[in-house]
This record gives sequence, C-alpha cells and structure tokens, in this order.
Amino acid sequence: MTYALITPSASEALTLAEAKAHLRLDTDDENELVTQLIIVARDHLERTTGISLITQRWRLYLDSISEDGVIPIAKGPVQVIESLTVYDGEGAPSDASLEGHVLDGAARPARLMLLRRLSPGRAVNGIEIDFLSGFGDTANTVPDTLKRAMLTHVAQMFSCRGVVGIEDQPALIPPGYDRLVAPFLIRGL
Repeated sequence: MTYALITPSASEALTLAEAKAHLRLDTDDENELVTQLIIVARDHLERTTGISLITQRWRLYLDSISEDGVIPIAKGPVQVIESLTVYDGEGAPSDASLEGHVLDGAARPARLMLLRRLSPGRAVNGIEIDFLSGFGDTANTVPDTLKRAMLTHVAQMFSCRGVVGIEDQPALIPPGYDRLVAPFLIRGL
C-alpha cells in the first residue's frame, strides 16, 4: 500500500492573520517566517494523523485486494473515489466500474467496499485508486481542535526561531498538542 499526493491543498488550514493574532504580532516583519511555520505545522499534523485538512487528490497503489473486497484508506476523510484502475499482465490499464461500490469516507481508516473482486495482472502496484480527501475546500471546514493544535505548534516553533532553523522544524511539540490530536489518530491493537 503506497500513497502518492497528486494535487496538494489549494490553501492552508490557518491564515496568516489567525496565526499572527495567536502570536500577538502587530507588524509584518515576521510574515514570511510565520507563513513557513504554518506550512510546517500543517505538514506535521497531516503526517502524524493521516488526515488531509483541506481537499487534496491522492493515489493509492495496491498489489491486491483482500477476499472480502474491503480496502482501508488511511488518508482521510475521503470525500469521493474518482477512479479505480487495474493493470493487466502487460501493464495496460483499464478503468474498473465504481458502480455499486460503498464508501465509508468518514471512518478512520476510511473504507471502500467493492461489489466484485478485482484481480490485477501486474504483481506490484497493479491497482490504482484516485480519491479526494480532506474536510473541505476551505479553512472553515477544518475542525477547531485541529486548528488549535496547529496554533499551539506554530507558537512553540516561533518561540524557538533563534535556536532551531525553519529547515529543522518541527523540533518541539508543545504541551497539550498530543491531547488535541489524539481523537484524530488511528490506533492499532
């Protein structure tokens, strides 16, 4: 199971104004730094939770599908399955029908249930699933808890700006961050 980001988010989950208000910055002197810290905080949050905050297009590569036809998708919440491509033994692609499939996009992980079994001819990455994930197209669709986690993370990184360069962030995770993101993590038994 391999994921590839096809189209990144068109915007960030936090605006520069929100971050500056949280940091109590009145000037524009640190705008570039704060913008970079927003990106780092969002990237860290998405990597650790498997969540896409703002709509993104992803491709999932699979070698096979389980007998029950259920495909877990760890990059959520999944909005829609756009296409399902199966490759034959010579590497020729064919689009599989999505008619009748069931998507539980809000589950963690999301689940795609297929009505019929797919058998790729290619042993490695014989199945590709293109899907959209994220809470929505704008920042106001992102849960406030996750935005609060990002704001605390931006503030922590901002306070260490003279010690740890932007290229080495995130260096520290602020107290309470883990409790804010915990409900959004996928836990294994």
